[in-house]
Amino acid sequence: MEKELTAGTQVEHDRYGTGFVYRASLTTYEIIFERGGKMSFPKTTAMTEMEVTNEAPAPDGEKQLSLAEVEQALSYILDKYNGLEHEVEMGERWHGGTLVIQPANDTQPKEIPVEIFFHKIVMVRDRLRVLEQNINSHKKLTDEDKVELQQYISRIYGSLTTFNVLFKEKNDCFVGTGSN
Repeated sequence: MEKELTAGTQVEHDRYGTGFVYRASLTTYEIIFERGGKMSFPKTTAMTEMEVTNEAPAPDGEKQLSLAEVEQALSYILDKYNGLEHEVEMGERWHGGTLVIQPANDTQPKEIPVEIFFHKIVMVRDRLRVLEQNINSHKKLTDEDKVELQQYISRIYGSLTTFNVLFKEKNDCFVGTGSN
């Protein structure tokens, strides 16, 4: 992507379809898609940008909504249906840090900025929560099926507790089956 995207920019993604940039950070875009919900992408992800202008004529003389009105309505809907998560912060001691994956042989180690790694961990957590909601609200699954699938998700959360050291707030951490 050649140009920096700003909030409100409409984008097209091969898998998730049409979406709007919700927030842009230093390294990522948060985009809300019609088919995929709220997702985060590294700025290097290839998408076709489509400009959105407030000057476009409204069809049949209807009033054109401002970007602020659209954002307010979207925030209300996402909040109402648990789609809007609060900002998860990384512990201050990790800012500017680097995760180094050192192979056993003499090949080059892989270095990843801790911020990028943390962002990916948070994305995994958020997608697990969406999966959990989809399972719990699924009309065709029996209660027994829901409980069985929920146990797998709880075990995944338990496996991810290793990464709790990265979170600033304790209530943002992963909790497995053995915790309250």
